Amino acid sequence: MAQEMAYFQGKIVPVSEAKISIKTHAFLYGTACFEGIRGNWSEDQNVAYLFRLREHYERLRQSCKILKIKLALSDDELCDLTTELVEQSGYTEDVYIRPIAYKSQEEIGPRLHDIEDDFLIFVMPFGNYLDPDAGIRCMTSTWRRVDDLAIPARAKVNGLYINSALARTEAHENGFDEAIMLDDRGHVSEGSGENIFLVRHGKLITPPPSDNVLEGISASTVITLAKDELGIETVERSIDRSELYVADECFMTGTAAHVTAVTEVDRRPVGEGGTGPITKQLQQLYFDAIRGKSEKYAGWLTAARPKTAQPRSQEVNA
Repeated sequence: MAQEMAYFQGKIVPVSEAKISIKTHAFLYGTACFEGIRGNWSEDQNVAYLFRLREHYERLRQSCKILKIKLALSDDELCDLTTELVEQSGYTEDVYIRPIAYKSQEEIGPRLHDIEDDFLIFVMPFGNYLDPDAGIRCMTSTWRRVDDLAIPARAKVNGLYINSALARTEAHENGFDEAIMLDDRGHVSEGSGENIFLVRHGKLITPPPSDNVLEGISASTVITLAKDELGIETVERSIDRSELYVADECFMTGTAAHVTAVTEVDRRPVGEGGTGPITKQLQQLYFDAIRGKSEKYAGWLTAARPKTAQPRSQEVNA
């Protein structure tokens, strides 16, 4: 029987046993960083494929460095631990894995120094975040993407995501599916939790990290697939808001979003108002890669096979 499991304070336990204090520094001030990792279920092979697991932990380590959080486990240990956690959870469906490195001390006062660190992971079932078949309608948000000099864009900082929450709720309340955020200079930055791509004149265009963009793992995957499988180059450059309106195609990428077409921006159809041909090809290539249907990209996958019997808790020596 499947259940949500967590790695918490050195043990794999049911999520119900993984509790932090209301006085935890990370809860009070957002002093934490995280990753979102997909486990994509393959019915044919009876396995969950964890997508680009090592790259996610390399990025988490980068975030930890920026936030002065000590991550004691090695990348190998993190990968092995995550695989074991998914296997013990026992899900035979798509899952979402959330590792969090955080300031764990019960302490008042916003700072990063002289505070204890800890690390946890939890696993939960997770289907489609956005509709990859129908595509999504977006609006450019009145909320600007946080500048790197305010909260570093290269770190997935928990507290930063209030910026994303404000933008996405604004979009929802105005009848849209998702927000597109501009930077402080008015250039297109990203969605509330996704990187963004345009297709113009047969090329992909995406904003550079210097426009306060998180360096996306799904985005780098799409860039590789576009070049190696379709012969399409990607140009990293600043994008003005009006260029969204004249793009041939537009799509968003992310661990949660996969590859999802943007069919409308600010009540203007993108291209023909549906999923464009290049986006459709990239979607198929991406889904084949993450679900183990492409031998060429098998190196991106870590297999986790669910266990039929799960102990209630287990010490983990990592």
